[in-house]
Amino acid sequence: MATARPGWSRRAQYGLFFSLLGVIAGVVVGLILLAVSLLAPKTFSDIRGAALNVTGPVSGALHEVTATAQGLVTGAGDYWDAARQNGELKRQNRAMLQRMVEAKAIAHENRQLKALLQLRQHARDTVAVGRIVGSSFNSPRRFAILSAGASDGIRESMPVRSPDGLIGRIVDVGQLASRVLLVSDRTSIVPALLLRSNIPVIAQGRGDGTIEVRPLEVGRNPFRPGDLIITSGTGGLYPPLVPVARIIKLKDDGAIAIPLADPSKTSFVIVEPPFEPAAIAAEKSATTEDAP
Repeated sequence: MATARPGWSRRAQYGLFFSLLGVIAGVVVGLILLAVSLLAPKTFSDIRGAALNVTGPVSGALHEVTATAQGLVTGAGDYWDAARQNGELKRQNRAMLQRMVEAKAIAHENRQLKALLQLRQHARDTVAVGRIVGSSFNSPRRFAILSAGASDGIRESMPVRSPDGLIGRIVDVGQLASRVLLVSDRTSIVPALLLRSNIPVIAQGRGDGTIEVRPLEVGRNPFRPGDLIITSGTGGLYPPLVPVARIIKLKDDGAIAIPLADPSKTSFVIVEPPFEPAAIAAEKSATTEDAP
């Protein structure tokens, strides 16, 4: 401890001495420069120019480094701000698209409701109004589920239609829901007419979403692509003049048509009583008597 303190004091003394020398040298240099500036201004200007030549590149380099650092900081801030704004714009775009989809769905449903109201005004009689809540597409059997049942007055063999055309008929009835046999099912047979010429035809489902249409009279094929098929009222089940299908392809003995009423695009439908209930009842009783 006794030997460390003098050494430490000696280093401190050296530091103070050299600091004092630096101050004295600075004062001397300042006085010399002041004297030169007063006695020889031209020489002092040359000295300042030389000093500028020495310090200019260093100052320029330091300025470039400072500007580069500031540019990096500013660029990073701009990048993160742009990324934040981009994310916000994407979120706003998704929300806007969702609102547009909801608005289109509401507008589509409103159009169907208006068309259904007009159809109900012109219909003979309406048993119930319901919504199609499901339909089969991947099975040969084509059914749809209707959100109305026996509690709404629905019974079996009642026709189901939408503003676009015939959907099918009721085959199973529950208290709150019913099963509809679609016109595209293989077991669905609809007595119909060719609208262009009133030729009687038979429209039978093919189980793949289409309908096969055949004329009752054998002979020349009366169909053309685009022809419309409507119900004839024969048989007593379906009322007449209800649109059924449109011809899309001709065959040797008939044509292939697609239903005008698509259950997958239909929300609301109406259920009507059979066109001739007495004829339907007589047919059922005859079928029951022939069963044994």
